[in-house]
Order: sequence, then structure tokens, then C-alpha cells
Amino acid sequence: MNKNAIISRLLQMVIVLIGISFLTFLLTYLSPGDPARNIFTHAGVMPSSEMIEEMRKTLGLDKPFFTQYKDWLFNCLQGNFGDSFMLQKPVKDLLLERLWPTLKLTLASTVLMLLFSVPLGVISAVNHNKPIDYFVRMITFFGVSIPNFWLGLMLILIFCVKLGLLPVVSSAGDFKSLILPAVTLAVAMTAKYTRQVRTAVLEELHSDYVIGARARGVSESKILWGNVLPNSLLPLITMLGLSIGSLLGGTSVVEIIYSYPGLGNLAVSAIMSADYFLLQGYVLWVSIIYMLINLVVDISYNYVDPRMRLRR
Repeated sequence: MNKNAIISRLLQMVIVLIGISFLTFLLTYLSPGDPARNIFTHAGVMPSSEMIEEMRKTLGLDKPFFTQYKDWLFNCLQGNFGDSFMLQKPVKDLLLERLWPTLKLTLASTVLMLLFSVPLGVISAVNHNKPIDYFVRMITFFGVSIPNFWLGLMLILIFCVKLGLLPVVSSAGDFKSLILPAVTLAVAMTAKYTRQVRTAVLEELHSDYVIGARARGVSESKILWGNVLPNSLLPLITMLGLSIGSLLGGTSVVEIIYSYPGLGNLAVSAIMSADYFLLQGYVLWVSIIYMLINLVVDISYNYVDPRMRLRR
């Protein structure tokens, strides 16, 4: 991807972000409830109509919709996403606090997934329609079918309640607290990626260049690790980018089960409390993260697949 293509993608990202910000603001504007009233009720105060009107003026909620959106977007461009009335802190600070724990959880689950899915997928493809292939496919079937919330509860029951090896409530700073949430996320991802690796390697193994290499007497191991596996990486990189973006966006169910202090847990709390400012900032942040990761994935194609450089 050359410089002009990157600039074009960045401009597209700006347009998409403006659209996302408008839809997010519109949906929260149309949602039931009054943020001004919520601020008082969350603080345990029964507000009068005069107090609510005064708070609405302070927050700028008495202005027309497009004026509110323009002011909010202008503040966001300056890094001011407003304050969370639920936690009484700036939204930007809350998102930054929760980003690092979610980032650690994302990296841990991704590393676990890669450590198991790539070898299992290659083994399954090389032993196509053999007992080990059927065994791997059966494991992946169960891995895809098991819901995250059920697996998380079973892991808590076994390793926390019965064996007492790991803490029930996770924290961002403790390595032991990271193990079960990462394993819970990695199981379904490993099953899905093992299937994708198997499919990609099988397609490459039946390619003409593999048949030609075998005819020339090239060893199977050299064909597999030197040609087949690198050529199978491109579609997997695309999936990996999407998965990392989703994980960074917040794995709400897993974070709630383990009380893990990540972005997903924060988003659920904001929804339950109707904390609109926090929700708006969260959606905007997640959108930016998701698009930046996709841009990095597209740029990485040039280093993984030389054919992409030849098209420039």
C-alpha cells in the first residue's frame, strides 16, 4: 500500500467516523430517559422540575439537536468527551484506564489462540481424512459450540471454587486474574482459527506449484513450511485483525463474568446506568481502534504477500 492509498484510507476513515458519531449521538438523543434527571437520581437526589431545567441548560441539552451534536463533536476533536455522571470522572480518563486491561486480555487470548490453532490446523490439513484430522475437527466443533458465558462459569467452578487455584474476581494487575478470562476467549477463537488454517493449508496443498515441487523432489517439510504456510497467512491476517479489533472493543460477557475491569465491563455499566456521555465516547473510541487495526492489517499485506507490492 503506497502513500496515496494510505492517505485515501485515512480520509475514508474520517468520513466513516463522522457518520458513526452522528448515528451514535442521534440514537442516544432519541433514547428514553433524561440525562439531566439521571444525574440527580444516580446521586440519590429527587430533583424538582427547576433543578432539572437548570441541569439541562448547564449540559446544553436545551439547545436544538444539530447544535448539541456540533458542540459535542467539536469537544471530541479537542479530546473532551464529557464527564460520566455515573463515575464522576471525565470519559477520556475512564476509557484510558480501561483500555490497558482490555489490551492485556486481548494480547493474552490472541497469543494462546495462535499457539494452538496454527499447529492444530496444519496437522489436521496434512493428515486430511485421517483419524487425527477427524479428532481435531471434533474438538473444534465443540470449541465453536460452547458459549463463552457457560465456559467461564465452569472454569470458575473448577479452578476457583473447587480447586482454589485462581481468584474468582479478576483484577487488571494480577497475572493469575488474567488466566481464566484469556482461556475463555481463546477457546472459541482457537476452534474457529484452527478450521480456517486447515482450509487455507488444504487449498495450498492442492495448488499446482506444490504438485510441481513434489515432482522435482522437494521435501514435504520444505514445501509445507517454506511455501504452503506463508501463502496461507494472508486470509488469516485479515481475520486476525478483525478479531483483535473486536476484542479491544470490549468482550463484555467474559469481562462481566470475571468482574474484569475492561472496556466491555465499562460499556455494560454505562448501558445499565443510561450514562449517555460515556456510551458516546466508548462507541467513538471503539470505532477508531477498529479502523486503525484494519489499516495496519492492510499495510501488513505488503510484507506478507510480495504480489501486493507488485501491483503498486
